[in-house]
Amino acid sequence: MKVTKAIFPVAGLGTRFLPATKANPKEMMPVVDKPLIQYAVEEAVAAGITELIFVTNSSKRAIEDHFDSNYELESNLFERGKYDLLENVRNILPEGVSCAYIRQRSPQGLGHAVLCAKQFVKNEPFAVLLADDLIDGGQTSCLQQMIDVFELNQTSLIAVQKIPSSETKKYGIVDVPSETDPVAKIQGIVEKPDASNAPSNLGVVGRYILTPQIFTLLENTSKGSGGEIQLTDAIQKLLNLESVHALQFKGKRYDCGSKLGYLEATLAYALKHHELAHDFKNFLREFVVCLE
Repeated sequence: MKVTKAIFPVAGLGTRFLPATKANPKEMMPVVDKPLIQYAVEEAVAAGITELIFVTNSSKRAIEDHFDSNYELESNLFERGKYDLLENVRNILPEGVSCAYIRQRSPQGLGHAVLCAKQFVKNEPFAVLLADDLIDGGQTSCLQQMIDVFELNQTSLIAVQKIPSSETKKYGIVDVPSETDPVAKIQGIVEKPDASNAPSNLGVVGRYILTPQIFTLLENTSKGSGGEIQLTDAIQKLLNLESVHALQFKGKRYDCGSKLGYLEATLAYALKHHELAHDFKNFLREFVVCLE
């Protein structure tokens, strides 16, 4: 089966970036000149996703507006002859790609957010992308790498990366036969364990491909870590029903849910921006000299 649907859980409150996120969704925070959510959507669309499902809350209307047409803005850009900008605005959402929005009425965890999208996904495999995780996959995006593996195996797949032992409390951690295999069958998964109890140093990052069986399991999953319905707990149950694999993707991941990760991403993407790279490099050279 082909993966053509993707869920974007964007209902979080973004408390780590207050007060910037008091009135503006964290997913709309820009990295150079595009919001985080647009990078995630572009990754999905480039990998063949045609149906985008956003799980939002009442304060996230800016996301819906961003992917909608803005006739006043487009008309203004056209009249002023700013055709390059006009094309950028019009192509935020390519033709043939549709959006659906559903609200998560209360913050009950990632598992609950995914469950909210069940009516749109129905009986098909689907992707989940967390916009907080900005992943530069180079020539082949993280999601495209995952879809390539899924089309061979037709099993659920989770993106993972090696992390320091000191950070296991921040991640879901997978248990696999070998940490050196790029694709490995998962034997177990645990949410945010202490380093002493972690089955490996492979932490789950914000990219998943899941089969629809996960919805039945989420409906019967009790609240876990943090008093929330954890997707990790439902995946642990899924292991008893079907194979689930972990992919150590190729690329650089920026944790834009943290302030440091967000600044690192802004720096890295500015250094390769087609308009800014040269001048920004010169600025950084001068800035580093000043620090010394």
